[in-house]
Order: sequence, then C-alpha cells, then structure tokens
Amino acid sequence: MLAKPESPPGLDDLTGQSYVHPHQTRRTSFEISIGMDRMAGVIMKKIDPQVEEAVDTLSLNGLARRRLLSGAGMVSASAAAAALLSACSADNKSDNNKPGGGVGDYPTTPKWRFVFINHVTTNPFFTPTQYGAADACALLGASFQWTGSKDSSVPEMVSTMSSAVSAKADGIAVAVVDKNAFKSPVAKALDAGIPTVSYNADGAKGDPGTSRLCYIGQDLYQSGVELGRRIASVMPSGGDAVGFIATPGALNIQPRIDGATDAIKASGKSINFKSVASGAELPQELSAIDAYASGHKDLKGLFAVDAGSTESVGKVVKKYGLKKKGVVAGGFDLNPNTLTAIKAGDLDFTIDQQPYLQGFLTVLYLWMYKLSGGLVIPSVTDTGLLFVTKDTVDPYLQTKTRYEGSSTKQQLIKRSGAIGHA
Repeated sequence: MLAKPESPPGLDDLTGQSYVHPHQTRRTSFEISIGMDRMAGVIMKKIDPQVEEAVDTLSLNGLARRRLLSGAGMVSASAAAAALLSACSADNKSDNNKPGGGVGDYPTTPKWRFVFINHVTTNPFFTPTQYGAADACALLGASFQWTGSKDSSVPEMVSTMSSAVSAKADGIAVAVVDKNAFKSPVAKALDAGIPTVSYNADGAKGDPGTSRLCYIGQDLYQSGVELGRRIASVMPSGGDAVGFIATPGALNIQPRIDGATDAIKASGKSINFKSVASGAELPQELSAIDAYASGHKDLKGLFAVDAGSTESVGKVVKKYGLKKKGVVAGGFDLNPNTLTAIKAGDLDFTIDQQPYLQGFLTVLYLWMYKLSGGLVIPSVTDTGLLFVTKDTVDPYLQTKTRYEGSSTKQQLIKRSGAIGHA
C-alpha cells in the first residue's frame, strides 16, 4: 500500500484537522496556524492571549479560526482582541434573557414606572419613604412617581389613582386610608393587569377594604395597643391624657388611637384618655396642640399617633415647661425634631415603624412581580415597632441618614458592639 502523500505540516487537506505523521508528535494549534500562514506567504506574529481566548468562544472551524488569528483585516493583535471582546460583549447585551444583561445577574428589563398614591404628600414622615423608593429604583433601573393628596383628601387620592391606571403605570402603591373608597380603584388596576399593593395604611382592623396583593407597613392597631400599654406604665397614678390624631378616621392612624384606647381600658388604670384632631399639615398641627395644651392645665399626658403631631407635642412640652410639671409625652416616628426632643427630655419616647422600608420594599416587591411574570407574589410585611427613648436615641442623632430622612447623603454607616436582644 502506498503511503499517504506528505501533507503540509499539521494540515489534512482543507478540513482544518491536524494530521500527525508517524514520525511526528502532534503540534499545537498555534504551530499549525504558523505553518498554514507561511504557505500563504503570511508571516504571523505572536498572538495576543486575549485574542485566542476570545476566538475560542466563537466555535469557528479550523480555517476560519486560522485566518482570524493571522490578524487579517486587523491592525494588530491588540486591536483584534479589543474588537472580538467588544463583539462578544455586544452579543451578550442583545440577549435580554442572558444572565447579567440587567442589574446584577438579572436580564435586561424595561425601566418600569411605579406610582405611589399618598394621603399627605408633603408630610416629613414620608421623606425617608421617598428616599427608600428612590434607592430601590436606582438599584433596579426603575422610576417612581410620588402623588396623591397633601391634606388627606380621599377623592383627590382616588382621582390620581385613576390617572395612574389610565396612564398604564407598571405598578401602583396606595395608602388605603379609607376602607370603602379604594375598593373599586384597586380592582380596576388589577383588572388592567397592574400589580397593586398597599403601604403605610391597609384599611380597618380585619378589613383591608381592597383586593391589593399585599400590605407593606406597620401593624397599625397593634402599634396602638403598645402605645396604650406604654401610657399606662408611665402614668401609674392616672389622670387626664390626650391623644392627638392628625385626621380622625384616616386608617393609617385611626387604628392606633383605637388600639391605645383599648389597651388603656384593659390596664384598669384611672386614665381619662381623650382623642383630639390636630390637622393634616405640620403648622396646623402645632397650632391645634398648642391651643389645647394651653387650655387644659391639668393634663398629665400628651401623646400623638402621627409624625407631625408627635413633633408638635415635643415643641409644646418644651414651650410651656411641662416636664417640670410632671407631664409625660410621646408618640410616633423619627422626625429629626422628634429625636431632638427625646434627647432634650421633652418627649419620653417615640415609636419607629421603618418608613424607609415602606418605600424600598414596595418598589422591590412590585419590580419582582413584574420580573417574574407574576409568579413571585409579594407578601404582607410588617415593618415593625421599636420604642426609641433617651437611652437609645443617640445612634439616631449622631449620624444624619437617609433612613430617618435627616440627610440626603448616601453613606455606609458603621456600627460596633453587641446587638440588643431579648
């Protein structure tokens, strides 16, 4: 049998497969490429490792691979590397379902727009809520709109929600401060395929009043119960006490007054607890609380169930020197002026409900619902209850943060020491 004719070094015809002569060892692809290029009259320089790495991902046949490695049409190996890696990167970005196309390892998504329907749009309590929503949107490549009513007008809130549905918002979050008014608007949003959740307020105790997907916020009635228990503990001798509420009947705060009243009654203490309206906006709240305190000299306790009223209680206690008269005071939320009043001793306590999370988690839940095609259903989330007193207020005051609405700055806040626990 005749021996197979001598083939060019390492080449078997035009198949691109290497041929090993009985007296030769197998050559590397680089050596084979050099041999082929020499036959073609091309002197090939050493290949940039980045080029070979990129080419190996392209699944080219042997001949195409050699021609590309020879640098044909390329100014240099470095240029080849840059062009190839750029092409691979562009190819990755063109596939929306490819891991890493969007944020993190998620696929590329549209810039979904979520609408928050709020009842007191200018109230300082919601400053960290808006920061939380903004931060979540920045992480996820989304956007949000903050709208509703500045003075708890339910018809105005319903109107802005209808506008959001008509504008085909990608998700809606609504503070359900009325258990009847939002039933139809939420149903219309869901019928239109718009995921809708409630935040901060979720209708009445045991009756959310809507078919929202979930609620993100504090258990409002239970927080009122805890307030009532605290009032009973700081007023052991009883006496007259007032609970200021910005908008009576509004279901973001009415459950708190109800819970406090029930807990005070259950305590058996001789506390005469009265609920008084203060108003939806801070100047109005301060004026109403000042007038009530100056007209009721026998008060032994001043309390509030909303952020603005709590801040105003602190200012009034300081103005009239009520702590020296044995008056106790407290309320809700982490307005900077409230924290300062606690440090000064004008307020005995305030209750934290994590307003930042009410914005951040709301956006996250709506985004995940959209991303998963509705398979990741958002869950009811209680953002918690924590009493802040003079003994624990320092960490809130020592660093101004977005989480309490006291700063716009993005920062890493370091802590040390043990974490308190039961």
